[in-house]
Amino acid sequence: MPVKDWAESDLIAEASAAVAAAPDARVAVAVSGGSDSMASLHLAWQAFGAVQAVTVDHALRAGSAEEAHEVSRFCEDLGVGHQTLVWQHGTVTGNLMEAARQARYGLMADWAESAGITHIFLGHTADDQAETFLMGLARGAGIDGLSGMRAEWQHGAVRFVRPFLAVPRATLRSYLTTKGIAWVDDPSNENERFTRVKTRKLLPQLQPLGITVERLAGVISNLAATQSVVRQAVADAAVVVCHEVAGSLEFDLTAWSECSPEIQRRLLLAGILWVSGAEHAPRAAATARVLQAIAARRDATLWGVRLRMGPQSFRLMREARAVGGACGPNALWDGRWQVTGPFAAGQQLQGLGADGLRQVEGWRETGIARDVLLVSPSVWQDDVLVAAPLAGFSPDFHARIAAAFNQFVVSH
Repeated sequence: MPVKDWAESDLIAEASAAVAAAPDARVAVAVSGGSDSMASLHLAWQAFGAVQAVTVDHALRAGSAEEAHEVSRFCEDLGVGHQTLVWQHGTVTGNLMEAARQARYGLMADWAESAGITHIFLGHTADDQAETFLMGLARGAGIDGLSGMRAEWQHGAVRFVRPFLAVPRATLRSYLTTKGIAWVDDPSNENERFTRVKTRKLLPQLQPLGITVERLAGVISNLAATQSVVRQAVADAAVVVCHEVAGSLEFDLTAWSECSPEIQRRLLLAGILWVSGAEHAPRAAATARVLQAIAARRDATLWGVRLRMGPQSFRLMREARAVGGACGPNALWDGRWQVTGPFAAGQQLQGLGADGLRQVEGWRETGIARDVLLVSPSVWQDDVLVAAPLAGFSPDFHARIAAAFNQFVVSH
């Protein structure tokens, strides 16, 4: 694959193209102070003029607060508004990088929604793509794990975008050098306790074999093209096999049986992710157990999702004990429900539950299963039920899933 000579105008065009389909986009850039994010901010500023910047201080090492302050000073000189978000955490157990990643995106999404930001740019590059590919190769990943990082995805009301996935890190650093812009190198990027760091250090050793960032970018692009065809096939199958019912999914068993095993597996995974609101799919063995349960016509639970078998169909619905707690009216309840209406001070969203459903006369007239309504959103004022839109008690309140399942299948 020939190496592209990236001009400054090409880089600015990449930033502009990332939101070309959203002419009213309000853009923010996630800025850590590293080269990739600093270049992304400056290029977005050139492309749009009016942008915001956000930095997440994970508070995991000395110096992180000062680095965030340096970013703030740079933004002030550039005339860009900047916000630092601090991850308030105690002892972090398990996978530290994964916990930090989830906290980072959650904090940024909440901030963006409150600030009216529609898109957040992330500074990942072709080098990150190459590292992700090699990490997937090492764990024996399939096409999804080898197709690279997603160029964009929806997180509630906010869209995260990676405009520079085709651009090598060296190109962005050259851009910064030309502009006289400094950056900081996170010392954790040298810590070989992390798999990505070990993979990053391996890449230069592969160059004599012709395995370069640019060559891997071509491989990833080819796989991603194939992946998009597979995703469309799953989306086409979803139209025939299943339909949404009040936040649950109803699968027709006859249509399901006519799908190939791989389409079935992907439909199930998409359904679990959509119903649960989780960002990562369950492990292959756990998914296989649920597929076996469907084949045996048995109920099952997985990933905060209940599988309920019927004579002609099966349903995926939210597991009651897994639903989100109470939240304010402007937040996505349970990570996926948007509720609109004449909220008054002190009113909150929470699951309807058995106590709430008992207060709704005539809920059976909705035709929606009781188990589905129990995990549907409702509005409360202390202990008083104000509205239950899906159960038929809806004085001017409305509830909907942030992303329809068919759209979700294509984008995931």
